[in-house]
Amino acid sequence: MITRRTLLQTSVAFGAAMSMPYVARAAGRTMRIAHAANEVHPGHIMATSFAEGLQELLPGGFDVQIFPNRQLGDDKQLLEGTVAGTMDVTAVSGVLIPLVTGRQAMNAWQLPFLVRDYDHFGELALGEVGQKIQADLAEAGLISLATADTGQRNFLSVKKSVTSVPDFAGLKTRIVPVPLHKQIWETVGTAPVGLPYGEVYGALETGVIDAVEINVSSMLGENLWEVGKHFTLTGHYPWHMSTIMAKGYWDGLTDEEKAAVAEAGRRSISKTLDYAKTQDLEGREALKAKGVEIVELTDLSAMRDLVSGMTSEWAAKDPLIAEFVAAAGAKA
Repeated sequence: MITRRTLLQTSVAFGAAMSMPYVARAAGRTMRIAHAANEVHPGHIMATSFAEGLQELLPGGFDVQIFPNRQLGDDKQLLEGTVAGTMDVTAVSGVLIPLVTGRQAMNAWQLPFLVRDYDHFGELALGEVGQKIQADLAEAGLISLATADTGQRNFLSVKKSVTSVPDFAGLKTRIVPVPLHKQIWETVGTAPVGLPYGEVYGALETGVIDAVEINVSSMLGENLWEVGKHFTLTGHYPWHMSTIMAKGYWDGLTDEEKAAVAEAGRRSISKTLDYAKTQDLEGREALKAKGVEIVELTDLSAMRDLVSGMTSEWAAKDPLIAEFVAAAGAKA
C-alpha cells in the first residue's frame, strides 16, 4: 500500500541511493503502460510525463513502452488486466474504478460541481485527501500513482443547441454505465444510454444517441466534432484518470525503483493538469474553426440546484468521500 509512511520511507531510500557513486545499469526493467486515449488527449500526456519522470529520476532504470489508442484494450479491459496482474501500468478513467474494484472513494472526484477547476483539482490531488483516495486502491490489489483531470466535462448534442435545462429533456445521452452518472443525468432530465467510449462516434452518427457528456480533449481526439456541432459549456465535473500499477509489479521493484515510481507519478499530475487546462481553452477555438457552435448554459445555476442533493447522499456512502467533500469545501 502506498501510504504517507511508505512514501517517506521510499523517498529516504531514493535519496540515499542517489547519493551513492554512479553504478552502470544493465538494460532497464521493462514497463508496459497502456491507455485508451488518443495521443492528443491528456491521458497520453499522463503516461508520457510519468515515463519522462522515471527517466529523470532513474536514468536507464526502466525500458518504458507506451500503448495508446486502445491497442491493448478499452478502459475497463485495461483496468481488469491490472487487477489481474496481466498489465504492468495503465492509465484509466477513474469512474470505472469503483465499478471494477468496489472501492467507492474514486467517485468523489465526479460529484457534480464540487471540483471547481484544474487548479482546485491539483490542490486536492496532491493534498492529503487525494493521496488517501489513491492509497485506498491497495485494498483492491492496485497501486495508484497519480490522479489528474484530463478535461472538464461539457455537453455535445447533434440535433439542437442545448442552452437551458429544459433542453436536456429526453435526449438520449451517452454515459459510462455507472450508478453515479446514471443518477446525475436522469436528475438533469436526459435519457442516459450506457455505451463504451469507442462506440460514441458511430452512435452519434447513426442516431442511436442524441448527445454525449464529453470534454474538449475527447472531442478532438475522437473527431466527434464531425458528427456533433452543438457544444454547451457546463463544466459539470472533471474527467479524472488514474495511473495504476499492478501490485505484483510493484512488489517486484527495489526500494530505489519504488521511490522513483512514486515520485514520477506525483510529478505527472501537475504536468497533465497544465496540458489539460491549456488544451481546454485552445481546443475550444479549434472546435469553432471546425464549425462547432459553442454556447453557455443560460441557467447553469438551475442545473446545479437539481443535482446539489447528491453530494451529501454520496458522502454518506464512504468516509473518504465525506472527507473529500469537506476538503473541497474548505478550499473554496
